[in-house]
Amino acid sequence: MSAQLRDIAGELAEVLWREHTVYRERSGGVVIRGEHVRRWISLAPAGGRDEVLVRAGRILDGGTTAPARSEAVVPLSAGTGVLAAACRRLLAETAADASPVAPGRTVPKRSGRSSRSARSGKAPRRGGSGKHTSFGSWVILACIAGVIALFVYSTATRG
Repeated sequence: MSAQLRDIAGELAEVLWREHTVYRERSGGVVIRGEHVRRWISLAPAGGRDEVLVRAGRILDGGTTAPARSEAVVPLSAGTGVLAAACRRLLAETAADASPVAPGRTVPKRSGRSSRSARSGKAPRRGGSGKHTSFGSWVILACIAGVIALFVYSTATRG
């Protein structure tokens, strides 16, 4: 079912958005992210054998996802067109629920993420501070340097 969901999600993503990222969730579902529209769609196996649970939500500032705003169960046998229509309805409900952007503030445009991430099979990076080294990394590097210095010192005194 997971491979079937991945294939369906790829087709659905192409129908819904030009720019998208598709990745697999730990629970076996598939997520389609539309960064440029700041929305996401999740497809997960539903109770029935031929049914999929479709959920839609917003992408918040910083790239984190808000909880699902709406959901529906759609039969897979209905086809991609019916599934896309259900997703559009859920996305419209999500957009209607979203709070308006403050005047004078623009939504940052993200580029560089497209369906390339979907082909690589890797989930997009979440959080983190980019290229900056965190405090924990500095502590580990200091400990490694200390062990090396201790080894060099003990070798020099013995020998």
